[in-house]
Amino acid sequence: MASVSSAGIGSGLDVESIVTKLMSIEQRPVTQLKTQASTIQTKISAFGQLQSALSTFRDSSNALSRATTWGATTASSSDAGVRVSTSEGAPVGNYAIEVKTLAVPQSAVTGAYDSADALVGAGTLRVEIGSFGQAGFAPQPNLDAINIDISATDTLTTVRNKINAAGAGVSAIIVNDATGARIIISSTNPGSNSVFRTSGDGGAAAFAFEPGLDPSLNAMTQTQAAADAELKINGLDVISPTNTLSDVVQGLTINLLQPTTGTAQVTVAQDNDALKKSVDTFVESYNALAKMLRTQTKYDEATKTAGSLQGDSTAVGLQRQLRNLLTSETPASSVYETINSIGIALQSDGTLKVDSTKLTAALNANPAEVKKLFSAYTPQVNDTDPDVNGIATRLRIFADKVLGLDGSLTSKTEGLNTTLKLNQKRQDELTDRLALTEARLRAQYTTLDTNMAKMSALNSYITNQVAAWNKSS
Repeated sequence: MASVSSAGIGSGLDVESIVTKLMSIEQRPVTQLKTQASTIQTKISAFGQLQSALSTFRDSSNALSRATTWGATTASSSDAGVRVSTSEGAPVGNYAIEVKTLAVPQSAVTGAYDSADALVGAGTLRVEIGSFGQAGFAPQPNLDAINIDISATDTLTTVRNKINAAGAGVSAIIVNDATGARIIISSTNPGSNSVFRTSGDGGAAAFAFEPGLDPSLNAMTQTQAAADAELKINGLDVISPTNTLSDVVQGLTINLLQPTTGTAQVTVAQDNDALKKSVDTFVESYNALAKMLRTQTKYDEATKTAGSLQGDSTAVGLQRQLRNLLTSETPASSVYETINSIGIALQSDGTLKVDSTKLTAALNANPAEVKKLFSAYTPQVNDTDPDVNGIATRLRIFADKVLGLDGSLTSKTEGLNTTLKLNQKRQDELTDRLALTEARLRAQYTTLDTNMAKMSALNSYITNQVAAWNKSS
């Protein structure tokens, strides 16, 4: 809270103005420290942005040094009945696939009811999932039978809803034909391992069905028997309980949509589009980093302003090292020695530009050598001669070191933070000292003001006395 001062009233001395001007001079060291602190904070912020940009660039470099990136594949099929996709480990090659039959679920239909609102009758419907063979129905040992309670007020619609909500491995729909409303129950999954058997009492007995049993003994009528998919892959007979085959060919998922009219030709090829996207991401992240470094370290003649890190040895050194690592030759590939040889050129402003046509040609002609150019890694000599590594690998290793606990950016930021703390400590010390100085000055000038007021009063008294004496004489 500001104090109220009356100094100077008695003497006419402007004590407040004097003290204020003296303190403004005393404040100069603190003002200088605040200016220095602002500069330090700007540098800390700039280095934080550099760390973020370099981290993003490291991630894109790491992606180009991973085997999984270069193992990206794409698949195509000549027949609409066969849809294919690839995952990690899919070998490049051609496959001939002939689909004879699809896997289908078992279905059975009830007798006719007057309508979907007809009451079914109370009872308990039991559903089991298993397989069917020469020995008859065999429940799956890891699946428990599901009991569905049907009340006396349940309609055909209600029963359908209860079946669908039970999670029993079957689903139900209502169909209306010339005879009335019926429920069709189907296995949720196709194939011989997803056959269902139902039984029930009371009204639920109308939904009883066991595959292989004499039709006259079943309440429901089978409309479709469960069957496995039958196909040939490169002449090899394959039987699958599902229409999605993900474990027949490594890394290749085959979705069967319909039987083929002949043989579907499936081609698994290197995914050049995915590789080019990875390269583009690498270039974009480098360009963002290069532009940031250029802005932070340059002097703008037009505006007469310097970048936050102009002349900073750490930032300038980082800029130089990145360019050298990026553009220098590597023995990793016997065909491509630099990134420029595959269409990635350094521009006059320090950024990179991709010649898509040249890059595509290189990927088509020598994908293995392009991979080496980027991702080759020789751990035995890495510490003594990192230049033998691929471009992306050497950049990833460099970025790891710079961003590490003892890295140059980390050390620089820690040093700046330490300097900022010392600056604030010095500000606090000077501020405390200034408070004492101001109190001392105010006390001194207040005393001076008081003494001058007394002297002024004495002078007036003497003057008046002299004037009185003169009149009396």
